[in-house]
Amino acid sequence: MTINNGETLIKVEGLKKNFGKLHALNGVSEEIRKGEVVVVVGPSGSGKSTFLRSLNLLEEPSEGKIYFEGVDITDKKVDINRHRQKMGMVFQHFNLFPHKTILQNITLAPIKLLGMSKEEADKKGMELLERVGLAEKANAYPSQLSGGQKQRIAIVRSLAMEPDVMLFDEPTSALDPEMVGEVLELMKQLAKDGMTMVVVTHEMGFAREVGSRVIFMADGEIKEQGSPKEFFEHPKDPRLQEFLSKIL
Repeated sequence: MTINNGETLIKVEGLKKNFGKLHALNGVSEEIRKGEVVVVVGPSGSGKSTFLRSLNLLEEPSEGKIYFEGVDITDKKVDINRHRQKMGMVFQHFNLFPHKTILQNITLAPIKLLGMSKEEADKKGMELLERVGLAEKANAYPSQLSGGQKQRIAIVRSLAMEPDVMLFDEPTSALDPEMVGEVLELMKQLAKDGMTMVVVTHEMGFAREVGSRVIFMADGEIKEQGSPKEFFEHPKDPRLQEFLSKIL
């Protein structure tokens, strides 16, 4: 089934996810609109990463529907890989191929999945590396890079596929504190350029400064959401008030 609401990029209806007896998601419904930067926060085990990973079906929902660009991607007949190509995903751990150079890591998917020529993919890869200030690392291997550089390369690798939305699953939580800034800086730049982003993070400064909307999850549900100003200055849900009092 196909629906199209113009600007709605992702629409989630009644999403549930159970791991045995554990209910990780309890009927979440949400919409992500084009150009939004939606930041998802909450305590450990609140379901935020499960929610994010369900958006491109890395987690198969137990119940509910997910529409991406109007298509119900939970429909078994849908070619999910085709839709995943339009959803960039960045994890905590960089998942770069250790035996390939940085440029090869970036160009592999565009050549294989988009049918780009090697020349075209290399040119595009170098442009993206220039953009993030890492052009001189094109022929280096992942082991020669710092954690912050690896994560920026992981982001570039997703961008090379020209996605319509970028999903970030705690992209800075595995980094040393002094490297967090360079990754967040790149994410801020993407937001400025109009990239639609859904970001699960513990970085409240980023949520406050870059988010167009902040969502608080607890117990597998969305408890509260709003603009960063409203969210941080006037929290209504008691769980959110308690959460913010511990971290701010």
